[in-house]
Amino acid sequence: MHVDMDAFFASVEQLDHPEWRGRPVIVGGSRDGRGVVSTASYEARVFGVHSAMPAARAARLCPDAVWASPNFSRYEEMSRAVREIMRDETPYVQPTSIDEAYLDVTPGEHGTDPVAVAKEIQRRVTGLGVTCSIGIASGKTVAKIASDAQKPRGLTVVRPGQEAAFLASLPVTALPGIGRATRDRLRGVAVRTLGELAALDERSAIQLFGSGGPDLVRRARGIDLRPVAADSSRKSVSAEHTFRTDIRTREDVEAELRRLVERVARRLRRHGLAGRTFTVKLRYADFSTQTVSRTVPVAADIESDILPVATTLLSEVWTPGAGLRLLGFGVSGFGQAALQLGLLDDPEAADRSHDRALAEGVDRIRERFGDDALGFGVRGLRRGEDVEGADDEEE
Repeated sequence: MHVDMDAFFASVEQLDHPEWRGRPVIVGGSRDGRGVVSTASYEARVFGVHSAMPAARAARLCPDAVWASPNFSRYEEMSRAVREIMRDETPYVQPTSIDEAYLDVTPGEHGTDPVAVAKEIQRRVTGLGVTCSIGIASGKTVAKIASDAQKPRGLTVVRPGQEAAFLASLPVTALPGIGRATRDRLRGVAVRTLGELAALDERSAIQLFGSGGPDLVRRARGIDLRPVAADSSRKSVSAEHTFRTDIRTREDVEAELRRLVERVARRLRRHGLAGRTFTVKLRYADFSTQTVSRTVPVAADIESDILPVATTLLSEVWTPGAGLRLLGFGVSGFGQAALQLGLLDDPEAADRSHDRALAEGVDRIRERFGDDALGFGVRGLRRGEDVEGADDEEE
């Protein structure tokens, strides 16, 4: 089973702002043309607006839309509630993003009647104030494609033996992993549908796509033996922010970096993760992008350990005055967090237990009262130093 939330971010915004229900809502970007669309409500999609579209184009297509800044803490809250509903039905849940997940509901093994399970999930999700579409099939590929077949509030069942027929007439881009470049290559050999892709022999598949070609053909035939990996681990946790106007001063850039580090650290703790590799991402006014990374000896998940490294990375690649339209920060290389060791071998930072207790206490306050209830001052993040001084995406 593949569960896919319907226009998730926009639906949550319409839930929280009843006056926006029935109106075109665009989340992400801005009316003045900065950034890109994260999600568009179905009312906005009627005008041709879709995710990843430049905001400037979306504004031209739908001039009367309501524009909302992303509220990721709220979306994560709703996502957790939806996942709890899923886990009530089966312990075999593999989230793949904030608004999608695979479930194993194989009859006689992990669940009862899959259709009954799907209807119950949809009923309970609707009770939260949002909706989802569900695809049921014998494998992940077909289930994911099926979940998109009748949006919104769709329930599409592809029974065993019907996979190839279900896929045959669909364009090749319906297959997860086929983008524009692969589509164009397939068009060059007169392959436009999944049925035509499924008809390729192994030799032709290898000639076109190398060693991965036969697997692509198998999936086009509806054959996908990958299990639902309930313990599938994240590779990274990241956040980034696109600014309405370019930022140029050290004070502004370091303040935004602190916000991103704080957000990523909170997500790490929420998921029980700590990482050793830190990455800063910058996109300049001319749209050129630069990233810089550093791996430290000990994994970290608290702001006071992460921020000094992030600030050092920033100083290595950015000069005050250079305009930034996007700033991002991410953590990968997960391991066990150290409570007693400093990342920078600071002899004054031998005991991290106080910092951890503080960070976890702030997490609990925000969980109860919201993200804006409490924030770290620069002294808190910089260990007593005086320093001057999203809209983002995860995983």
